[in-house]
Amino acid sequence: MAYDMIIDVGQDGERIALLKDKKLVELHQGTNDSGNFLVGEIYLGKVKKIMPGLNAAFVDVGHEKDAFLHYHDLGPYIRSWQKITKETLDGSRKDGDLTDFVLEPETVKTGKISQILKRNQEILVQILKEPISSKGPRLTTEISIAGRYFILVPFYDTVNVSKKVSTLEERKRLKNLGNSLKTPKLGLICRTAAEQKGGQDLHQDILELQQKWESIFTILPNAQTRDKVLGEAQKSFAILRDLLSYEFSSITVNQKILYEEMKIYLTSIDKQLPKLLKQYTGKEGIFSQFGIDKQIQASFGKTVSCPGGSYLIIEHTEALHSIDVNSGSKQARSSNQEENALAANLDAAKEIARQLRLRDMGGIVVIDFIDLRTPSFKKQLWNTLSQAMEEDKAKHTILPMSKFGLIQITRQRVRPEMSITTAEKCPTCNGSGAVVSSVMIMDDIEKHLSHLVTVANHKNLTIVTNPYLGAYVTSGLPSLRMKWYAKYKVWVKVKSDVKQGMMDYSFVDQHDEVISLEMP
Repeated sequence: MAYDMIIDVGQDGERIALLKDKKLVELHQGTNDSGNFLVGEIYLGKVKKIMPGLNAAFVDVGHEKDAFLHYHDLGPYIRSWQKITKETLDGSRKDGDLTDFVLEPETVKTGKISQILKRNQEILVQILKEPISSKGPRLTTEISIAGRYFILVPFYDTVNVSKKVSTLEERKRLKNLGNSLKTPKLGLICRTAAEQKGGQDLHQDILELQQKWESIFTILPNAQTRDKVLGEAQKSFAILRDLLSYEFSSITVNQKILYEEMKIYLTSIDKQLPKLLKQYTGKEGIFSQFGIDKQIQASFGKTVSCPGGSYLIIEHTEALHSIDVNSGSKQARSSNQEENALAANLDAAKEIARQLRLRDMGGIVVIDFIDLRTPSFKKQLWNTLSQAMEEDKAKHTILPMSKFGLIQITRQRVRPEMSITTAEKCPTCNGSGAVVSSVMIMDDIEKHLSHLVTVANHKNLTIVTNPYLGAYVTSGLPSLRMKWYAKYKVWVKVKSDVKQGMMDYSFVDQHDEVISLEMP
């Protein structure tokens, strides 16, 4: 099934939606804020604290919270990175040629971070995980540079191929091609998107990666602590690059500048890809036109409906995410209760896989499915959930159903969970859940009415209010309006307006002009 990518460029940044069969499966947001810390960006950081108990360090990269760097994320070639960074900062190294570079000894897995890093030391670091909740970014010094078809890994001298590349012949072809094009001590990892691609395209991607590697040595000598040394120019390009293994039927953009830039970018990848690119010029918002806004509102609430009639209740805590599956108003497909429970669970499993990907929920996820007793049904449910999550690029593990009917999932967390507020604050109670009683409102109305009649001398008055208050004024015998007439000798017309808040009202004169209710 082909995908559609919709890109909405606004004043605050980009919103990127990925649709499969016109159904929203991924949503990404990128702001114009220069303070974003995106996965893969490289910074010149300064070590602020060494924590021997954690075997980790906190590094200042410009975020309000110091970033976390664990010993296991240093990588085996951290000493070589320290050496080449020092050479570049002091001006003795001008380029990224590693032909004559002598590698430093590799670190051991059981070492101590205090033996490697020192306080106030400047080091090159890469964002491994974006800031989440109250935590700063997580870092690595095992730096890699991602391209469309390859990932460049400095100080390694091998070419590895993604396990998802299916045939042995294709794996050998890609490995041989990579070995013939790589430069000394700049290893390559071949991505799944490279499968069946021609040698010219792969060569071009390697050249672009090597240019990015060289750009580090152009920028670094003049960089200050906290400066970004290498990063993505546009989030939409990074997402598009990572999704190239998918088959696209269309890519639609609502901004001319990004359309032209993306056209050049896609042409450099494949001359057929620009044919999929479209510029949206309609008056209605692009997300509204494609029905994405409506899907967002329906998909990000606490309760989510499934196509078959069952529904999910999704809740979040600091420790984990919980998902409860309920049958709801689902019509029985069979007289067998166990089969009905299985059908509801299978529908829910597909929606859960979509929700995990759409909300980018990471960490531990616990799912409480409708109870199943038949072992074969439990196995079928697990298989359905596994198949539904096959296209999820985040690393994940799904455990079999426990004796309590729970399925546990761990899913890679690299960026904050996508959270969109779908509920609006009530304009009448302002979110408190309580409103002023109608009796008190009537006292206010009569107070204003008395002032308008006796002081301002209005004889032709209409009160515009919500139908609820309007009925309160006109119902009964004698009605409240009749009592006003007996007291003030003025017949007040009542006009109901559903647009008025529950306890809102206003007075208008004979010319339909609203009367100010401010009293001296």
